[in-house]
Amino acid sequence: MPLYYDIIFDQDTTCEAEFLEQVFARHSDIVSSSVIEILEPACGSGRLLHALSRMGHNVTGFDISPAMLEFSKSRLIRSGFEPSLYQMGMDDFEIARDFDMAFCLVSTFKYLLDEQSARAHLRQVAHHLKEGAIYVLGFHLSDYSKLVPQREEWNGVRNGTEVECVIDSDPPDPDSRLEHMRCVLNVQNKGKKKTVRTNWNFRTYDAVEVRTLLASVPELSLEACYDFCYDINEPRELDSPWEDVVMILKKLPGKKG
Repeated sequence: MPLYYDIIFDQDTTCEAEFLEQVFARHSDIVSSSVIEILEPACGSGRLLHALSRMGHNVTGFDISPAMLEFSKSRLIRSGFEPSLYQMGMDDFEIARDFDMAFCLVSTFKYLLDEQSARAHLRQVAHHLKEGAIYVLGFHLSDYSKLVPQREEWNGVRNGTEVECVIDSDPPDPDSRLEHMRCVLNVQNKGKKKTVRTNWNFRTYDAVEVRTLLASVPELSLEACYDFCYDINEPRELDSPWEDVVMILKKLPGKKG
């Protein structure tokens, strides 16, 4: 399973890793060498940890899934890196060090299904950031006017293994603040086929709900927004009609988190 997800999401890895370097240079107040101390909550298969390690940065990640952590650990070791990985949840983690930057992309944040958990996560991230450090947080916004299911489809290929990903989402519910998601991975390798199905709920956010959440976490300040094109020269407004947002949140001086 980790391999299939790694293949599907790998197409944006280089772009995302380069963007993280760029937003750090533009938006953080950290005065350091070219080596950035980076934390990734919910690191999954570790594709970005691996890419950032190859770019010369020091990376730490955690995830709730032992399988994902083992996949990430094995890849880092094969490339000659010393893994710094932990099995922990997004809203109750504790690591005995501070970081220059943290990031969580591709809507993983929306697995936190209530306001209390989302707030706890943001405060824990802030607690682990140095003053002037940034948290790069990306996820899809919800459009409550959409009353029909939505679908995304794309493919990935690596070493003869082809994975087709189909994600269906029910209309977001503004009352429960949930949207039900269904993913089908159709895998082909050496003439053999298999299908992997998963279901889960995401918490929903429109721009107003995001601003309300951020206002409850005074340790972090919204510095800038981008979208999933990851173009450092194309900042966006949070109140714009774009359906995805990458927020740059800065740890404020004097805020302990």
